[in-house]
Amino acid sequence: MVGLTIGTVLAGLISGVILWIVSKFNLGLHVDNFGWAIAAGLLIGLATNLIMQFVPAGNDIVYFAVNLVVSAAVIFACGSLLKGMTVNGFSGALIAAVAIAVVGFLLALVLIGATSMVGQSQ
Repeated sequence: MVGLTIGTVLAGLISGVILWIVSKFNLGLHVDNFGWAIAAGLLIGLATNLIMQFVPAGNDIVYFAVNLVVSAAVIFACGSLLKGMTVNGFSGALIAAVAIAVVGFLLALVLIGATSMVGQSQ
């Protein structure tokens, strides 16, 4: 239970940072400040992961598309629930979900590269 809690908090913090970055590009959503980005990241990450538990894993492309639509729906809902976050309709939420996925992927590549460099120096 402790590992799950720590994992959820870390994922929320990372999601919050990614939301903050995406918000700066004006790609469908705006977050008022970093605190709202962290709150939204926690809520979006928790809700999306909870919903995706009920989606059967299948074809990678189909699963990714379903995950993207679910993420967009959760982002859209968060725009209504959180006063510090504004979403420009469902299309804005979908654009933001794509941007979040791309920024998250790029961040993962950077972290993997940094980790492999540390491993090589030892």
